[in-house]
Amino acid sequence: MARIGVVLSGCGYLDGAEIYESTLTLFFLDQAGADVTIMAPDIDQHHVINHITQEEMPEHRNVLVEAARIARGNISNLAEIDPDNLDALIMPGGFGAAKNLSTLAFDGANASVNPDLINMVRAMHKAKKPIGAICISPAVLSKILSKEGVTLTIGSDSDTASVIQTMGNKHEISSADNIVIDEKNRIVSTAAYMCAASIGEAGLGIEKLVSHIMGMIDKT
Repeated sequence: MARIGVVLSGCGYLDGAEIYESTLTLFFLDQAGADVTIMAPDIDQHHVINHITQEEMPEHRNVLVEAARIARGNISNLAEIDPDNLDALIMPGGFGAAKNLSTLAFDGANASVNPDLINMVRAMHKAKKPIGAICISPAVLSKILSKEGVTLTIGSDSDTASVIQTMGNKHEISSADNIVIDEKNRIVSTAAYMCAASIGEAGLGIEKLVSHIMGMIDKT
């Protein structure tokens, strides 16, 4: 049974993990018969956003605790997961990837990234294990693998594409219902809600991403 790690960044697209993207990822992994380990860093969120008004709230929340809402409590601290025990890694999107897992939303190409995520991604990449990145997460992945020449997509957003290129990587324009595959680096990315108009459209790309990741494991 393939062992897949899924990294979440909270709960809610404005300040954490995009819930539809996360749930679709978990659904398609379950359908594929994967053994899933859901994880998140045990850190404070950058801030808390009211998802009705889109205004910042005077609250403090923990990324791991919030991500546990999506995982139904079955979640692990990212720092405690050994990459050797995983066959692949997938990172759903949401602003939490750019605000909690990294400072991409504020610092662009000069962003810093959570050190536990850096360690996880670099270990997986070094071992040539497949990595999937969804929505804005490819840009975070690009920062971790700066100047590695990886090919990624975040859809068609020119500003974010430029950031990826500034990091020394390549961006390929793609629609939400498709994927971009970097066979050499064993990385698959899909734009999802960077440009998707509906959950169904985002799901088409995520389903393809999960399927291709699972196929990559079979070929390992």
